[in-house]
Amino acid sequence: MSQFVDECGLNVRGGDGGAGTVSFRREAHVPKGGPDGGDGGDGGNVWLEADHNVASLLAFRDHPHRRASSGTHGSGGKRHGRSGADLVVKVPEGTTVRDLYSGEILADLLLHGDRWLGGEAGQGGRGNAKFLSNRRRAPGFAEQGEEGEERWLSLELRLLADVALVGFPNVGKSTLISRISAAKPRIADYPFTTLEPNLGVVRPDGRPEFVVADIPGLIEGASEGRGLGYRFLRHVERARVLLVMLDLAPTAERPPHEQLSVLERELEAYNPELLDRPRVVVGSRADVAEPDMAYDGDRLSAITGEGLDRLVHRLGDLVVEAREMAVRRPAVVVHRPEPVDIHVGRGDDGAWEITDRRVARVANLNDLTNPDALDYLQDRLKKMGVDRALTRAGVRDGEIVRIGRLEFEYEEG
Repeated sequence: MSQFVDECGLNVRGGDGGAGTVSFRREAHVPKGGPDGGDGGDGGNVWLEADHNVASLLAFRDHPHRRASSGTHGSGGKRHGRSGADLVVKVPEGTTVRDLYSGEILADLLLHGDRWLGGEAGQGGRGNAKFLSNRRRAPGFAEQGEEGEERWLSLELRLLADVALVGFPNVGKSTLISRISAAKPRIADYPFTTLEPNLGVVRPDGRPEFVVADIPGLIEGASEGRGLGYRFLRHVERARVLLVMLDLAPTAERPPHEQLSVLERELEAYNPELLDRPRVVVGSRADVAEPDMAYDGDRLSAITGEGLDRLVHRLGDLVVEAREMAVRRPAVVVHRPEPVDIHVGRGDDGAWEITDRRVARVANLNDLTNPDALDYLQDRLKKMGVDRALTRAGVRDGEIVRIGRLEFEYEEG
């Protein structure tokens, strides 16, 4: 039996870039034969992509690491290294991507084909042929390959369903979904029979098909984490229509009107917008209700079939209306804007740090053991405004500054 998993961690890493090479061709009257070192290939990116064929996050539970392939090194004769292939990681529709440590939302992959760059590839280093200039006729250095971006992500799946069934445990949700769709959920007479959401496709006559989600039963305090708590309330968030089921059986702990009040309170406490969704309220288990039951709303019995056809067509009409009114928002929400200014801050050890990826990339690509490469790096960083940023931050002579793999004592120039 397949297992539904709606939360997991994921480690992604872009492929490393290949190193550029130092090489000189053999040619008369050209210093050292002339530089002809080729560039290293770029690594592959790691993309997260929503796929309607993926039902849960189970594949990541025991195998959370995903890494793209690396680029190869350049060689002489200006031959470039081969670039690494991108890796596309398929996730279910409705997957929210967060930073595992900060909890910040990075992307929301809502529909099939939505894609987000999770692990950026390392850039390939340039060979020494790229550093030839009037001032530098025989460059004896090349750039190193950049390491791919690595990060831990938290994936959270919120089901995409047209209709969400909401009600207390044992109100008959599982039985209903088994009658109106081909889904075969577990059905038994004890609390929390449904420990994971079930999806069923309903095909009413004369109307488009729609998806119903059987959400595990709510109890009072669910929005605060009681019982199965918010783990399942989040699956209600994206449903277009809510079907609220009230237990009419004499064994119910509360009368129907009190059940409705509690359920509406929990929905509002979790997300007030849920009360603005189209919703249908029905009394369930009408086959065992007492004749004098004080309930004047629509009644339903998934056992005898009472009210089933009318309910299905009513839900179908509401789903059609909701789909027509829906405005497709941007599917991928990314919260990683490129910084405009260079940020200088203190690290955990008190050293000054520049963590901007575009600046760190320049430092990491260069061979820090080569004096010519260090001269070139110093010139590049100055042109990028690093010196001005350090001065504005108040860095003083002799203090340690770290940029990527580069660490040095600051000297006012």
